[in-house]
Amino acid sequence: MTTSTPEARDHALYPTLEDLNEVLERYLSLDERGQVESAYEFAEIAHSGHTRRSGHPYISHPLAAAIVCAELQLDVPAVQAALLHDVMEDCGVTRADLVDAFGVDVAKLVDGATKLSALRLPDVDAPAVDDDAQAENLRKMFIAMADDVRVVIVKLADRLHNMRTLGALPTEKQRRISRETMEIYAPLAARLGIWQIRAQLEDLAFKYLEPAAYERTSKLVAARRETRERYLRQLRRQLENALEAAGLRAEVKGRVKHLYSIHQKMQKYSAQGKSFSDIYDLLAVRVLTESTADCYAALGVVHGMWRPIAGEFDDYIASPRPSGYQSLHTTAYWSSSHPVEVQIRTHQMDYDAEYGVAVHWLYKEGRNRDPDDRERLSWLRQLVDWQGELPGSDDFLETLRSDIFQDQVFVHTPAGEIIALRRGATPLDFAFRIHTDIGCSCVGAKVNGRLVQLSTPLDNGDLVEIVTSRNSRGPSRDWLNPALGYVTTQQARTKIRQWFRRQQRSENIASGREELERELRRLGLRLPKVEDEVVAVTRAKTLDDALALIGAGDPTAHQVALRVALPEEPAPSPPPARIPDSPPPDNLADAVRVLGAPNVLARIAACCQPRRGDPIRGYVTQGRGVSVHRSDCHNVLHTAERNRLLDVQWSRGGGNYVARLRIDGWDRVGFARDVATVCADEDVNMVSLVTSEPSGGQVSIGFNVEAANLAQLQRLIHKLDDVRGVLSVERET
Repeated sequence: MTTSTPEARDHALYPTLEDLNEVLERYLSLDERGQVESAYEFAEIAHSGHTRRSGHPYISHPLAAAIVCAELQLDVPAVQAALLHDVMEDCGVTRADLVDAFGVDVAKLVDGATKLSALRLPDVDAPAVDDDAQAENLRKMFIAMADDVRVVIVKLADRLHNMRTLGALPTEKQRRISRETMEIYAPLAARLGIWQIRAQLEDLAFKYLEPAAYERTSKLVAARRETRERYLRQLRRQLENALEAAGLRAEVKGRVKHLYSIHQKMQKYSAQGKSFSDIYDLLAVRVLTESTADCYAALGVVHGMWRPIAGEFDDYIASPRPSGYQSLHTTAYWSSSHPVEVQIRTHQMDYDAEYGVAVHWLYKEGRNRDPDDRERLSWLRQLVDWQGELPGSDDFLETLRSDIFQDQVFVHTPAGEIIALRRGATPLDFAFRIHTDIGCSCVGAKVNGRLVQLSTPLDNGDLVEIVTSRNSRGPSRDWLNPALGYVTTQQARTKIRQWFRRQQRSENIASGREELERELRRLGLRLPKVEDEVVAVTRAKTLDDALALIGAGDPTAHQVALRVALPEEPAPSPPPARIPDSPPPDNLADAVRVLGAPNVLARIAACCQPRRGDPIRGYVTQGRGVSVHRSDCHNVLHTAERNRLLDVQWSRGGGNYVARLRIDGWDRVGFARDVATVCADEDVNMVSLVTSEPSGGQVSIGFNVEAANLAQLQRLIHKLDDVRGVLSVERET
């Protein structure tokens, strides 16, 4: 989609009516194009005198959005609505005016787009939208989309052109809008099957969110263009010859993944110690066949010619994605060490994937709608149903990000129904997806006929059966502990929290106190000394209110204890700028020790950037631990809150999170060995172990551990709690 010359790029950003007609001629009649042109003339008059921030006439924006919709081959009312989508809000045009001029359908679409105006990227200075407002606007968007998906496709076209012209806005707005695009709009385009818009949105957002990585990836891809094209020619020739020999009529296409996809692949390979030159599965080959049967026959040809990689095969023909996307995906070695991704689908499946199945099957005139078509947006209807159960903005936004827009696995119920869950979901997530009562009464699970732990991640194709009991006492609060991994979806977490909220307040206070005291003891803290911090962290009015919230699981005792251990507070006043002689190494904060307060998070202050050997002081910040400054830093010398200053010093090495633990338990053969094994399994170093003499059948073990951070230490303590014979685990220092 990107072009090579500046003139062509400007032409794409600020198109003309002729550009729109060139696209419309591919699929609309002369009369239909005349209807679209009348909408253009109406919009041009309405926006007369308005300009974009770039100085171009405002009409270029709705015109560009209309071209995006036309490239997706939307019907006439949708293209007209794209041209008119701002006239009600910006030009004083009423819905009645649009009904008179273009009919009810167009007016309804424009009205729907106008009601989503708070989500529209402003062309001039507009304030950032807070989470509550964003959640409310997103609710409106999904409800509108469930009524008529064209409304949100117009919205995606609007967002795409705004992203293309984002350079006219200040840097802060570029990043805020790009983050929203990456988190909401690009995944939404993917869910609707509009892959070409998804790829463009991701690349554009990537450009503003990570400009250095974007530039680096672009240069690396450009530098290997000739090599890549040579590989693609070889691959296509080999595959075409093999398919022809097998008597299959098929078209073979070669392609390169878009920049953001390549960036993600580079990060994955970097973690494995590979360089960009080692990455060959940036290439992909697509095989287009005449029928579904030919797809499977072509798969046999590919696997017969090239060695497939185990675990890298997905059958989205037998089990389509929620958007309706269908294809066979496999990755195979086309040489001894060079993998290539192969997608196999029919021409019709490829058309659906290219233009978006939601557009294709809902709005082609004269096409009989298949009753199963609406099932392809079942995830959307499900979200609309859920939104009534997710009253808080945090829950709703997190559900979108974690449950709806993440990679998915597809599992089966005993009745054969396919359930889509986020990748990494567990049997408990599955249980709550089926019904709240099933989740709350769950006591076990079977996957493919075998009993498994409730925290077991599910894989594609698993058959899941939930074991329930009428005598179940309801959810365990451990299910909400992220360190234990029982649930991963926001929907399940919300339903569990709602169950606890319905319990008696006194029970919640008592259980909240018990859990919080246990978590605080593990961190060497006592509740009476941190009551004010607990109230502040939970945003409650009283300690009892805070304990009731903790007892209900929102937030968890684990989360509160971590926040209290690393308190939040405002950052110090901004200092005069100072250019450092040389930047400190990335891990310099690991070499700092806070005196009198061991194991507190420390970070190097950006204002003065002390280097090892400089005299330093610490400043207690909110939410980011202790900020380490040079002793002569302006912030240190002139702060009004001297009580926040404390002594720090450079440590001799380390950087590990050191704590002393004491375990009390029943004496038995192998007790100390099992404790040491858990520490080793969690990759935590265990030193200075001292065991007391057994007394009354009980024994105490004291030892130091070196963890990477507080979260790892908390996870270790939970694991040690599960060792057979352990009565208590407490942190002493």
